[in-house]
Amino acid sequence: MIAAGACFSPLFRRKQPFQALKLKSGSIRSITSARFAMSVNSVGAMEEKQRRSGWKEYLEQAKVLIKADGGPPRWFSPLDCGLPLENSPLMLFLPGIDGVGLGLVSHHRQLGRIFDLWCLHIPFADRTPFTDLVKLVETTVRLEYQRSPNRPIYLVGESLGGCLALAIAARNPHIDLVLILANPATSFGRSQVQLLTSLLDVLPATHFPALPNILSLSAGDILRTVFDNAVKGLPLLNAAREPLGDFNTFASSLPVLAGILPKETFLWKLKMLKSPSAYADSRLYAIKAQTLILCSGKDQLLPSQQEGERLRQLLPNCELRKFDDIGHFLFLEGSLDLVTIIKETTYYRRGKYHDYASDFIPPTPDEVNKIIESYSLFNFITSSVMLSTLEDGKIVKGLAGIPLEGPVLLVGNHMLLALDKVSLLTRTYTERDIIVRGMAHPFMFRRLKSGRLPKVSFFDWLRVMGIVPVTATNLFKLFSSKSHVLLFPGGFREAFHRKGEEYKLFWPEQSEFVRMAARFGAKIIPFGSVGEDDLGQIVIDYDDFMRIPYLSSVIENLKNEAVQLRVGVGGEVENQQVYPPGILPKVPGRFYFYFGKPIETEGRKQELKNKDKSQELYLEVKTEVERCIAYLKEKRESDPYRNVLTRSLYQATHGPTSDIPTFEI
Repeated sequence: MIAAGACFSPLFRRKQPFQALKLKSGSIRSITSARFAMSVNSVGAMEEKQRRSGWKEYLEQAKVLIKADGGPPRWFSPLDCGLPLENSPLMLFLPGIDGVGLGLVSHHRQLGRIFDLWCLHIPFADRTPFTDLVKLVETTVRLEYQRSPNRPIYLVGESLGGCLALAIAARNPHIDLVLILANPATSFGRSQVQLLTSLLDVLPATHFPALPNILSLSAGDILRTVFDNAVKGLPLLNAAREPLGDFNTFASSLPVLAGILPKETFLWKLKMLKSPSAYADSRLYAIKAQTLILCSGKDQLLPSQQEGERLRQLLPNCELRKFDDIGHFLFLEGSLDLVTIIKETTYYRRGKYHDYASDFIPPTPDEVNKIIESYSLFNFITSSVMLSTLEDGKIVKGLAGIPLEGPVLLVGNHMLLALDKVSLLTRTYTERDIIVRGMAHPFMFRRLKSGRLPKVSFFDWLRVMGIVPVTATNLFKLFSSKSHVLLFPGGFREAFHRKGEEYKLFWPEQSEFVRMAARFGAKIIPFGSVGEDDLGQIVIDYDDFMRIPYLSSVIENLKNEAVQLRVGVGGEVENQQVYPPGILPKVPGRFYFYFGKPIETEGRKQELKNKDKSQELYLEVKTEVERCIAYLKEKRESDPYRNVLTRSLYQATHGPTSDIPTFEI
């Protein structure tokens, strides 16, 4: 924003070494010779979900950019982005067939906090060939790479822009690029959109003068009538009506479409799409860039989900996310947040490699609320009870015993299938405003493209909450940043235990975390959790599966897919088997968590360098976890609301948000 009263007026800054604009907030936004800045009105202090109006913002701001200015394609920086974090990477947005460059308009504010965002604008009267657009973007990429060779450059391309991004990556494999492609038009040759080109070519000329007015209407019925009349009696063209459903939606949703894509421009770009699609598709073999593909399930213009799967198999460093209920214009859907997607996929980095400590972007309250909402049924069924211990040894209900200042290490047992993480990560955030960084198995971050393990997307919410792969290096970095860390020494062996092994610890014989905690003076908080046996009973376990030849081979393949941790340490903890246990459900009980008294390591660095001393403290922590488990197993017997039926009756009489009591502490 610039001075008050300047509404939707673009400010061009060209061929000048440096310009600065004073924003309404008082901050300074630099404008280089290669771009212009566009100011927009402030929308006030509304919530994120209220600000993200998508199409409405797009249409309002497009009114400015569709004015013919006689210029070539160029970059602009939305001023409503504000100032990004220090050393934020550059993000270049490459638009789709509309060319306006406002496809990310409802994401500008969020993206502007963590990226230096530039958007490509292609005037509607411009006829720059695709190969020249490639050179234009490539020039910018190479110049920015020379200026900052140690930071990645993000290319976000939708539809046509996806082809542009792939072409740049193929031609510049030495540059550190991150591609985010939304419904890339590499599938154009296999789409029905080509029928639309033929249809528009044969429409009587008398229809075209009225086309801009028709496209400006908010209702699509008149447009359908025009096309119905145009193709009436033409069986071949009548077959093209199917893709027009999405075109009607496109037209009726954009009152300014007549200015964005007049007849000549629309026809030219549709025909021009053949070249980008073939150009990018023929060079996929040369692409090494980290790539994230976003594809829509209701894309009536392109076969995007099939194309997403194809590209995921062809590109070596590629992740795929599907959005089944979204149409072609993926970024303009109000329910989708690009920043959240980048967090979910761990695609945000400011250096050559992702740093789980310094590159972490904390979740917003809105993101946490969505996670809690998605697990609302689970939370209702388990109705977790949290107990903690104050420094004076007093046990209290809630999490007041967990220190607000880190570094803190929470060490406990895994319940079956690691169901404990839902309650632990969300409750510490909502009750204490603490982000706990869980240490997790690497298969939650990367897996084989054709493997049988759960899809990486299944763990997206955990990555938003800040989980990291369990390594000594990551533990060191988290302690260095004074984080709260969640560690389950039993790992897979506890999360996928056998029949009769509920709440049994499978920890390594030797200390793994004590000396690292002492090095940074971290407080160690042992905790126990129980409740899995109140949800279901294991009736088929790993040993049962291994007695069946076919199933044993399947389990062995699952083991080979997952990265093997603690190889050579000996004992049961080395037996890190992944298998789907057969569980007989029960009438749901309740989850219980008990955090013991914090154990201080500050000032004990030299003492705990001694192996015997560190082993002694390690066994003390393990014993305390076992004590917490035993305490909960005993006390839950006196909980009058342990059963889901009694809890439901309590909430029915006291209100759905009432705090359900538990046993006496």
